[in-house]
Amino acid sequence: MTTRPPLALVTGASSGIGLELAKLFVGDGYDVIVVAEQPQLETVAAELESTGGAVHPVVADLRTATGVQEVGRALEADGRPLAAAALNAGIGHGGTFVDTDVAVLLDIIDLNVRGTVHLAKIVFDAMAREGAGKVLITSSVASTLPGPYQTVYNASKSFLQSFSDGLQAELTGTGITLTSLMPGATATDFFRRARLEDSVMGRMPKDDPAAVARAGYDAMQQGKRKVVAASLMSKGLAAAGAVLPVSVKAAAHKVLAKPRRSH
Repeated sequence: MTTRPPLALVTGASSGIGLELAKLFVGDGYDVIVVAEQPQLETVAAELESTGGAVHPVVADLRTATGVQEVGRALEADGRPLAAAALNAGIGHGGTFVDTDVAVLLDIIDLNVRGTVHLAKIVFDAMAREGAGKVLITSSVASTLPGPYQTVYNASKSFLQSFSDGLQAELTGTGITLTSLMPGATATDFFRRARLEDSVMGRMPKDDPAAVARAGYDAMQQGKRKVVAASLMSKGLAAAGAVLPVSVKAAAHKVLAKPRRSH
């Protein structure tokens, strides 16, 4: 009988860190289920498959229970144990809380928090039945910082970091590992979509998404609890976030994230 390759799942896989993570899985011989809301995922999947194993695209809106359940059905239909998962999908938005439409704010919570927790439940339940698996959750250096002009985004990443820290303790001795990836500012489409391009943060040098993905991927494979990726600047921000008073961190973030023009 021919042994099938191990199966991996990557969300937010149409571009940026998620796409780079998918490339790493394919390069290491995994078959991969890639998930994103964008229709161009089909093209991305075909390009990935041309370089390695089977790549199955699932175009789904993970802000919704229906979208998450669609991913769950794809995992069930494949039939293989899920060897690894990178829960990477996330969005942000720049601007003041009072000037931002509530639907935009709730979209951030629905994708970054609700969608991640819902999908994590499916993933970890499946891995628990096998007693094995590796998971990467994309948190952020922002999880350590109060976020003026990004209040809900930073709070969502703080939730994911706390969720990961707590779940790691539960997973001890189960054969399942969970790694938190904490990127700093990274050269992805995030800043354009979040309308933060004209902020100091949006204009400052950014990390290479391939380097960030590699740091997260390697840490996941090694079973590490967390990794800050990828530059010295990002590592410095994380270190500062661990020790500076909240008021100082909030004031610094306010300068970095404040839009130069109104939206």
